[in-house]
Amino acid sequence: MSTTQDPYGAPPQATGGASGPRAGFWKRFGASFIDGLILAVPYLIIAFAVHPILGYAVYLLAGIAYFTYFEGGPKGQTLGKQALGIRVIDLATGGPIGFGRGFIRYIGRIVSAIVIYLGYLWMLWDPEKQTWHDKMAGCVVVPTASYPVS
Repeated sequence: MSTTQDPYGAPPQATGGASGPRAGFWKRFGASFIDGLILAVPYLIIAFAVHPILGYAVYLLAGIAYFTYFEGGPKGQTLGKQALGIRVIDLATGGPIGFGRGFIRYIGRIVSAIVIYLGYLWMLWDPEKQTWHDKMAGCVVVPTASYPVS
C-alpha cells in the first residue's frame, strides 16, 4: 500500500487497497477451529469446576477480548490465523482494521452464526469471499503470502 500526497495540502490518501487473493474456506475454517480450541480451555475449566453459566460468560468475554485484540491489532491475526498464514485487513486500504472494527467483527460473528451459520457460508458465493461479519466490519481475510505482516 502506498500513499499519495495532495499538492494542495490535503492529508495523504491510501492507495492500493485489498485487490489481491482472498483466504479460502478451509484455511478460515481451520483457523477458527484452532481459535475455538484455545477459547474452550478456560470455558471447560470454569464450567466444570464452578458453574456452566459462569463458564459461558467467561467464554464470551474471553472471545471478545481475544478476537478484538488480535484481529484489531497491527498484524490482524489470531493465533489460529497465524498458524495457517492468513490475516484480516481493511477492504479499502489493505491496512489493519483497528480495535473498534475488530469488536464489530466479533459481534458480527454472533450474527453470522444465528441463522444456521449462513453468515459463515456466505463467503462461498460472495465475490470478495466475505462472511457477514467481514461485511459488517469492512474487511477481508487474505493470505499472508500476498499481504505480509509488517
